[in-house]
Amino acid sequence: MSTDTDIPLRIRSALAEFLGRDVASIKPGDALRDDLGLDSLATIELLYRIEDAFDVEIPDTDLPSLVTVADVTTYIQRTAVKPPGSPSGTKG
Repeated sequence: MSTDTDIPLRIRSALAEFLGRDVASIKPGDALRDDLGLDSLATIELLYRIEDAFDVEIPDTDLPSLVTVADVTTYIQRTAVKPPGSPSGTKG
């Protein structure tokens, strides 16, 4: 099971591997497009890999809100780490 503390590192590691960069060079405040140089297609490819890694599905409607590395991290922490017994897919 993932913990909140390893999610940011796993996301930055996935980004580093995808971009061929050192993980230390990727900061939470980096914008996927402006700072890391991802175009729309590369962003979608990266998010697909993150979906796979965390066994989550990111709806297309949520993509515009995922601008920075921190946005992706927060999103995954909210969706991938659920308390035991909590139903998935509920709206609150």
